[in-house]
Amino acid sequence: MKIAIDGMGGDNAPVAVIEGAVQALKEYKDIELYITGPEETINLELAKYSYPKNKIKVIDAKEIISPNEHPVMALRRKKDSSIVKALNLVRDKTCDAVISGGSTGAFLAGCTLIVGRINGVERPALAPIMPGRRGNFMIVDVGANVDCKPSFLVQFAKMGKIYYQKVFRVKNPSIGLINIGAEEEKGNELTKSTFKLLKQEDSLNFKGNIEPRDVSAGNTNILVSDGFVGNTVLKMYEGTASSILGIVKDEVLESSIFSKLGVLLLKPVLKNIMKKFDYKEYGGAPFLGVDGICIKAHGSSDARAFKNAIRQTKIFYGNNVLEDIKNEFSS
Repeated sequence: MKIAIDGMGGDNAPVAVIEGAVQALKEYKDIELYITGPEETINLELAKYSYPKNKIKVIDAKEIISPNEHPVMALRRKKDSSIVKALNLVRDKTCDAVISGGSTGAFLAGCTLIVGRINGVERPALAPIMPGRRGNFMIVDVGANVDCKPSFLVQFAKMGKIYYQKVFRVKNPSIGLINIGAEEEKGNELTKSTFKLLKQEDSLNFKGNIEPRDVSAGNTNILVSDGFVGNTVLKMYEGTASSILGIVKDEVLESSIFSKLGVLLLKPVLKNIMKKFDYKEYGGAPFLGVDGICIKAHGSSDARAFKNAIRQTKIFYGNNVLEDIKNEFSS
């Protein structure tokens, strides 16, 4: 498998990108990496490590697209940017997949404009995996499409089902629609119309509306929403988890010696909880509906997060998710 990596994408690039790439090569023997970025800069970082030289190719790219640039305009102006060069490798079928921790707007726009949509897909969607109390769940979409039609959300559900089914080996994953109430008549025109369409889809295990307070339970495998609602839920979820863990840490520091001893006994449990809520464990979010495997890594990803993004890409590729989505929309 050949993977293109935006070597200058992310807050910690290129240091974390290169370290994560080298870590991945040690663990996975069946991958080749194409890293885009200023050749001299990338090679200087690579020189710090020992790795199979035939497994990494450096693709020179002189320009960088920053998060505060207009995505589409930047893609048009900066043809020699690391993110454009990485996307071109997938478009030209040189690579099977692309990973970037850079500008989300530029990456998603580039995936759509450069890699292209799958025939029949109206809008691609960003679909991260989130930790829940009773299991991991997926939210589709979390920001790629702020304004949606009901038909978009139905397609999000179908793509999410294929990904979840193949990656997590769940035969008939449950699907819910994020809404302000559980009743069918609740919500705005989008959610009410989407509910009716999802209910008519015999191929989907639709469980109805899911209120935001029930999202974290993890009882529903795939949660569907427009990008505005999904992004709000995602960021609120991340912020709440971070605050709760912070509160626990503060209380421990201010507690008595006996309480601290009790915390020591709970340390393995607390470590497991923190691991579940650590985005670095998940690597990145797949962009479903484009004609290539595109993984968006978190902007502040460290080496472990990039390594896990490569792992996630391998799972996507190894389970033929892309081909199954194509087949779904070609029929």
